[in-house]
Amino acid sequence: MRQYVTMKDIAQRAGVSVNTVSKALRGKSDISKQTRQKILKIAREIGYIKNTTAFALRRNQTKTIGVVIEDSSNPFFAEVLKGVETATRKSGYQLLLMNTETDTRAQSEAIRTLLERRVEGLLISPFGENTEDFERLLNMNFPFVLLGRHMYRPDIDEVYSDEIKGGYLATEHLISVNRKRILFINTDMNNSASKMRYEGYKKALCDFGIDLSQDYLVVVPHNRNMEAGYQGVKEAIKRGISFDAIVCYNDMFAFGAIKALDELGKKVPEDVAVVGYDDVSFASYFRPPLTTVRIQKHEMGLEAFKVLLERIRGTRKKYKQLILDVELVVRRSA
Repeated sequence: MRQYVTMKDIAQRAGVSVNTVSKALRGKSDISKQTRQKILKIAREIGYIKNTTAFALRRNQTKTIGVVIEDSSNPFFAEVLKGVETATRKSGYQLLLMNTETDTRAQSEAIRTLLERRVEGLLISPFGENTEDFERLLNMNFPFVLLGRHMYRPDIDEVYSDEIKGGYLATEHLISVNRKRILFINTDMNNSASKMRYEGYKKALCDFGIDLSQDYLVVVPHNRNMEAGYQGVKEAIKRGISFDAIVCYNDMFAFGAIKALDELGKKVPEDVAVVGYDDVSFASYFRPPLTTVRIQKHEMGLEAFKVLLERIRGTRKKYKQLILDVELVVRRSA
């Protein structure tokens, strides 16, 4: 185990007291310039690193937040995290990241670990609808904000997207290009995003007089990403569903769906039009470039930290549900 250099080590080397070393390192003026320079030179030579954690704990202020996400392999979260990091740097905070791999038990463990590290607040993108973790945090009066999810309750800070609008825009676009047999490849409907995107899909079908059939809903495990979209198409074919378009839960599903269609000899968008969701960074570089619903990912990270910081500092008592707008980005897949 690595042993860090301490102020005591510097004091012994310099032949002074630990208190004098402390004053030199903090730039205090009540020691001579010569002594300060000598101590600083020794500190550099033997590799002294300030223990900011101990200092922060003494002040009960670690300047650190915890971030809990459900899937680090999804590029959506990478872009959200960029927004969080931009905001934390500006405010002098750092972040600790925990990935739950879409496991509710891992989520609880991640939250506990971050609390043990004495973070000042939490940003959580929860998997599933288990609210026990949030009840615990509320009882502790601990600052936290839900990221990209809506829990349908008024006592939790949340920053999420207008998912119903997103599902509607995706479906409306497909209808506008004369597609009427529209498949929806969704994840298990145990989070607000999957529910609301599907709600938007149903609303668009209803508004345009297209019959809704449960046959056109294919549910696949969320944690398989591109494989989920791939298997979703295979499942639809297995069921004998005839479709000319697909709305996918996210872009990763869409990429997998397009691969499956290609293997089946189906051309995109000529035979089957495909719309994704999220507009991840490489969606425009895919072949064909993906038509998708764009979420304000960077802004989501920025705003979530702002909401959390207000809660940490106690400058706001009311709970906030911030809903970010979405837009359709039309490319060549639909």
